[in-house]
Order: sequence, then C-alpha cells, then structure tokens
Amino acid sequence: MKTIATRLLLVVSAACALTGAVGRAEIKACCAEKTAPLSAAPAFSPDSLYQLEAHFTDDTGRTFTLGELRGQPVVLNMFFSACGYACPLLVTDLQAIRGQLPAAIRARAIFVLVSFDTDRDTPAALATYRAQRSLDPSWKLLHGDADAVRELAALLGLKYKQETDGSFSHSNLLTVLNAEGVIVHQRSGLEGGLPATAAALIAAVK
Repeated sequence: MKTIATRLLLVVSAACALTGAVGRAEIKACCAEKTAPLSAAPAFSPDSLYQLEAHFTDDTGRTFTLGELRGQPVVLNMFFSACGYACPLLVTDLQAIRGQLPAAIRARAIFVLVSFDTDRDTPAALATYRAQRSLDPSWKLLHGDADAVRELAALLGLKYKQETDGSFSHSNLLTVLNAEGVIVHQRSGLEGGLPATAAALIAAVK
C-alpha cells in the first residue's frame, strides 16, 4: 500500500504534468519545488494525511489546514451541500456515530465535512448548512479550491465527478484519522458499519 507521502507525490506529479511540466526532468523539478515544505517539516509520518499543505476556508471565513486537527480523533467526509440523497444520509450517519461515543471521547472528536462544490459551497453557504443541520462547533465545514479538493480526494481514494446539472456523482466514504492524521478506518457505502466506525474512532484516541 502506498504511503500518503507517495500518493501526494503522485498527485503533485500529475498536477505538474497538466500545467506544462511534461518532461521527466521538468516534472522532477516541479515536484521538488512544490513538495519542498514537506521535507522541511518532517514532524508528520509518511502515512499522515496532514502532510497535505493545501489551505481550506472554514464556514467562518478562517483559513484552515488539516494539520490543525493534530491531536484529536477525526472523522472526515467529502460532500456537497446541495446533495439530495447520499450526503444527507452520510451526515446523519456521522451524527449517529457521534452519539455512540463515550462522553469523554465525544468531547474530543472532530467531524470534518469538505465540499466538492468549490463554486457554490462558499463559507457563507456552509454556514447556512451548519445551521440547517444543527451542527455544533465539533464539526468543521471546509471549502477549498479545485486543486485542494482534488488532492484530498486522491489521498483518500475517493472519486467524484461533476455532472452537467452541477451536481456530483461521488464515492461514499467515511474516513477515521488518528491523532497524527493517519487513516485507521474507512467505511464505504451507505449502509451499516456505524458501530465499527465508532469503535475505530474510540481506538484512535488510545
């Protein structure tokens, strides 16, 4: 299995190629430039998702990086707020998982929603979604640019595609991260697996 560092290098390589660095030497130079900060900050393990240095914006308008979640157990889901079926079910599942946690762990756990919809899910739109779903401060709702969203989805192993009507077809994947940002559990699909996901989140604290 490829480490997050290897996956990130592959994503950056693809991005470099798409932006014109088509030769092997050019891609190598491009990747070295884009990944230099990672080698300068070796605090995260090669398996940590927090190596991703992309910047997001939360629903208050604050700039946010995933590394800020370090030290807390995290469940991460990618979604879009206009979704009429799968995404509402996934958020309901996350709420159910939260309800299954012991109080001490529930107080520490963070539930992260990152939107695919880079155009419509602005911080203000995400703030409205938070109010509609009654999501408390333990939830982080994040907007990113197309590159940030694409990189994160690739690292998670999640696929998505925007349809002609503006909606998205996408994988349904809940991901549990431990305190260091390492993926310790993923639930795929829309049915079952809630107790196992809650148990993984509890174990991530230990």
